[in-house]
Amino acid sequence: MPDRQALCGILFVLHTGIQWEYLPQELGFGSGMTCWRRLAAWNAAGVWDQLHVLLLKKLRSAKKLDWSRAVIDSSHVRAARRGPKAVPVRSIAHGRAASTTSSPTLGASHSRCR
Repeated sequence: MPDRQALCGILFVLHTGIQWEYLPQELGFGSGMTCWRRLAAWNAAGVWDQLHVLLLKKLRSAKKLDWSRAVIDSSHVRAARRGPKAVPVRSIAHGRAASTTSSPTLGASHSRCR
């Protein structure tokens, strides 16, 4: 299958959020498994990082980067130091509070999920 068709299939799945196995064959992107394998191979080969660098270079040279809308994902930024130590919160009430999720009436159903 040509790379362009696989890329279209990958983008379709990522855009719509459907599962790989439900990628419609009628669209001509090949099977979802083929697209998934191509995505994994391209990821292992560093294609996405190379594409990102290439796009940034082109945008910089065309003066099309708008850093006023940049976003940093904190899960990828290393914290320099630990934050303040958490202090345990003391309870101000005695005993347990009444449950708002269970019913004391007879015949009430009980969930098996615990």
